[in-house]
Amino acid sequence: MALEGKSALVTGAGSGIGKAAALKLAAEGARVAVLSRTESEVRETCNEIVAAGGRSIALTADTSDESQMRAAIDRMTEDLGGIDIVVANAGINGVWAPIDDLRPDEWDQTMAVNLRGTYLTLHLTVPYLKRNGGSIVVVSSINGTRTFTTPGATAYTATKAAQVAIVQQLALELGKHRIRINAVCPGAIETGIDANTTMRHREETEVPVIWPEGEIPITNGKKGSSEDVAEAILFLASDHARHITGTPIWIDGGQSLLR
Repeated sequence: MALEGKSALVTGAGSGIGKAAALKLAAEGARVAVLSRTESEVRETCNEIVAAGGRSIALTADTSDESQMRAAIDRMTEDLGGIDIVVANAGINGVWAPIDDLRPDEWDQTMAVNLRGTYLTLHLTVPYLKRNGGSIVVVSSINGTRTFTTPGATAYTATKAAQVAIVQQLALELGKHRIRINAVCPGAIETGIDANTTMRHREETEVPVIWPEGEIPITNGKKGSSEDVAEAILFLASDHARHITGTPIWIDGGQSLLR
């Protein structure tokens, strides 16, 4: 098993990419702390890992809340003994609307979850990673890194672009501590994140384009799966990626090249 003896934290692990990543890391031997703000979902992920013979604990916290995250990290290190791998996945699409219609509180909410949440996850786990080295994977997006055509998604794309900038900045800062940090940038993936999306006045910001054969070349338009992203996360978390840091990997079947 590639991750035998390692302890991993996965945020946003109650569903979608986070859940798939948690299951994948556990299947390769990692002890996994699965974290989400929805207790029922994260407990289900934890139970699936345990039922498959792995070791896991369920943590409930809002990644943008410092006190909740401190308590969660404290519990993880007490129960699982340190941190070797961090998957900063928690995020929302938020509100997509014309910039003059997007309210300040809606902007702030997207920033809080996607950026403050990423910052707090790294801020609180890096001290443990510095002890023995490790790997961080930040889940960004093709939006804001290769494509800018999602109608009204200004706040979302800003956070996703910033996440990649954070990864590249920290690759140099953390390298001397033997900590690698990379990003995965999914395209259209079958997840439940659309439930966290509110769209208003799409017709004002959309530039209409039609791809008769679909916009994902490698699958004839079919969306990818959470497992497709989890496989890349596993690779980056493992020693197979020991010489890779500061790198975004686009997992989109060529979608962002077409768009």
